[in-house]
Amino acid sequence: MNLFNEVLAAQKQLENVVAATPLTQNLNLSEEFKSTILLKREDLQIVRSYKIRGAYNKISSLTETEKASGIVCASAGNHAQGVAYSCHLLQIKGKIYMPKTTPKQKVKQVQLFGKSFVEIVLTGDTFDDAYASATADATENQKTFIHPFDDDKVIAGQGTVGLEILDSCKEPIDYVFVPIGGGGLASGLSEVFKQLSPNTKIIGVEPKGAPSMKNSIEANKNTALKTIDKFVDGAAVKQVGDKTFEICRTNLDDIVLVPEGKVCTTILRLYNEEAMVVEPAGALTIAALDFYKDKIKGKKVVCVVSGSNNDIERTAEIKERSLLYEGLMHYFMIQFPQRPGALKEFVNNILGPDDDITYFQFAKKNSREVGSVVVGLELKNKKDILAIKMNMTQSGFEFQYLNDRQDLFTQLIG
Repeated sequence: MNLFNEVLAAQKQLENVVAATPLTQNLNLSEEFKSTILLKREDLQIVRSYKIRGAYNKISSLTETEKASGIVCASAGNHAQGVAYSCHLLQIKGKIYMPKTTPKQKVKQVQLFGKSFVEIVLTGDTFDDAYASATADATENQKTFIHPFDDDKVIAGQGTVGLEILDSCKEPIDYVFVPIGGGGLASGLSEVFKQLSPNTKIIGVEPKGAPSMKNSIEANKNTALKTIDKFVDGAAVKQVGDKTFEICRTNLDDIVLVPEGKVCTTILRLYNEEAMVVEPAGALTIAALDFYKDKIKGKKVVCVVSGSNNDIERTAEIKERSLLYEGLMHYFMIQFPQRPGALKEFVNNILGPDDDITYFQFAKKNSREVGSVVVGLELKNKKDILAIKMNMTQSGFEFQYLNDRQDLFTQLIG
């Protein structure tokens, strides 16, 4: 297969189906990094992510017999919406397997895009459970399984993002930052730039809690991770595709790992400063700029904003992770004297004027002189934590700092 030719064919196949999303300069980011930062706004697609490209390109390429038999896929998010919308456009019956833990909002969106042409099956607690059920269904009923990333037609469809970037920007591009989950988008896009703009450096971006592509490239073989942080759900996979691994290890110039907390800070910043609503995977590339700030100074840089399917119910978690990463949220287990006035003493003698108690868990037991209290503090200045710890020590408050105790933090805070 000639992948580049497949991408060109996909571009024709996708005409009048997907939006040619804008490539726009972001003035705030450009000023901050002293470079020209362009955002490829795939969050503005009709299904709010680039996944429609690969899904439609694959499904539309099926034979009439395959179309009549129906298709199957497994997904907890964007791929499901792309497949559902494609089924509706092509009037093909599709069965979409999703974990039972999938938020109702996402399930509703899939049904909205697929209408009467899709059947949603909620099964298992994880994507792997849904994947196993979907592939079993495809095998038993001779249906076509639409893989979310490790498929030639899917990769080619995602690669049309690269063609649009180069069509929109006639000047040389120095860097393109592209998010990596299974690797379909990075594979297709990087092949386009390899052929049409070989001097452009392609930087893959993965969440720090799911570095499946980076680990595989370093190990020189496609390697599955034992555990992952699922927070950046659109880019958190245990294992990348065999096809995408081979392409990415040849085409990518580097892979940056971004902490999940940094992603959360970026999500909040984009909402507050740009009125942009992006999902965690959609914020990855912009979050990565900080780790490349010296190299991109004075350069022309493109960040692919891959999607905006964010669940509003996650807002509290996003804020919490951001504050923890920025050093502005701190949790302690403190041995509190069980006497009147102890809390007032703590507030007056330990905390500064800008420090706020956001979490306080305590059950009084009269038979004891002290009791364990879990306290959460939100600060305005991260340096203030040093004074708080010193004040507690000088005032005789024994404490454990939970931010550094992941085992206790998970059990007590969640």
